Amino acid sequence: MAQGVRSVALEATGVYWLYLYEVLAAAGLEVVVVNGRHVQNVPGRKTDMADCQWLATRHAHGLLRGGFVPPAVIRQLPDYQRLRANHLIGAASQVQKMQQALERMNVKFHDVISDLVGVSGLKVVRAILKGERRPGELLALCDVQIQKKKADRVKESLRGCWKKEQLFALRQGLELWETYQQKIADCDRELEALLRELTAPQPPAGGGGTVVAVGPVALAPAKPAGKNAPVIERLQELVARLCGGRDASQIPGLSVPLVLQLISEEGTDLTRWPSEKHFVSWLGLAGGRKQSGKRKGSVKAQRNRAGRLFSAAARALAQSVDKALGGFYRRLRGRLGGLAANVALARKLALLFYRLLRHGMDYVEKGLKSYEAKVLETETRLLRKLAKKQGFALIPTTAS
Repeated sequence: MAQGVRSVALEATGVYWLYLYEVLAAAGLEVVVVNGRHVQNVPGRKTDMADCQWLATRHAHGLLRGGFVPPAVIRQLPDYQRLRANHLIGAASQVQKMQQALERMNVKFHDVISDLVGVSGLKVVRAILKGERRPGELLALCDVQIQKKKADRVKESLRGCWKKEQLFALRQGLELWETYQQKIADCDRELEALLRELTAPQPPAGGGGTVVAVGPVALAPAKPAGKNAPVIERLQELVARLCGGRDASQIPGLSVPLVLQLISEEGTDLTRWPSEKHFVSWLGLAGGRKQSGKRKGSVKAQRNRAGRLFSAAARALAQSVDKALGGFYRRLRGRLGGLAANVALARKLALLFYRLLRHGMDYVEKGLKSYEAKVLETETRLLRKLAKKQGFALIPTTAS
């Protein structure tokens, strides 16, 4: 600051830039975080000093474009969520270890039931570790529906050779899985505390006794929570309040935990992107073109973390049988293939998300039949236009 520096260019490398960014921003400097791929063409030997000089030169001439960095209050969310995701991966690996131990003992119980770490599965595993070996007694610990429909299969799957070393491995896997579950619950509590802090009424900037609060939030019907969803009381309401009273989970395919992950990556203020086209381009969901003279080509878009979240939502929505967006995916899949259709559906979801958070547009799912009727109307109009061009007339046939 004493040298007249007002703006700093910083290359984003791993996690090393994060603390430096916070220190520089706290000092009142404008920090421009640039993509290392955009500034790597340094002539001569590549060194840290040469990179710094090259960044300073280009930044002094205004040739660097800064990347998006969420606000400080939002940057706390991904830290908790990514740590929680790592714990989920660790817990899943321990489930695989437990299944492996059962396989080594020729016990196929995990193949018969749907979830080894469900209520019935955990009861049986804990009973095995306590010394119970009788299939009938182990079956009695399962859910009533399992006893009715899978009794013979469960009994047969619980006959094996109980090896001491594999029972030890099974116990270790269960204990580590329970430890991961405890850590996931700790992350959920921290996330809930942070969300309540972010959505608490804030005093106005000028001081005074009144507070600024979001009014009543109109929520869409709650969607079924997934197995790995955060266990947070009134999560949908907290996320909607964080979005300024707009419930983005009303968009098909976007569950409340997924909306929370999207907010963690891009924040709630989407004015950083002037238009929805800028937004989908930043996500990596818009096709790129390059041209040099008469040569034209396409540029493969690199989807960032938020873009991959929209793609995951599109894959889940593609299986729906009563949603217009599901029909949109299947129509494109028949013409362009599954990958292109997935990107197109992810782009459409991103547009709806942008419009809802930016302009408050309410999304109304009209259903698959309405969408198919609209497609049929469009095809009929195009056929009439083509027939008229060729000097023909279309005559609708009556159903016999």
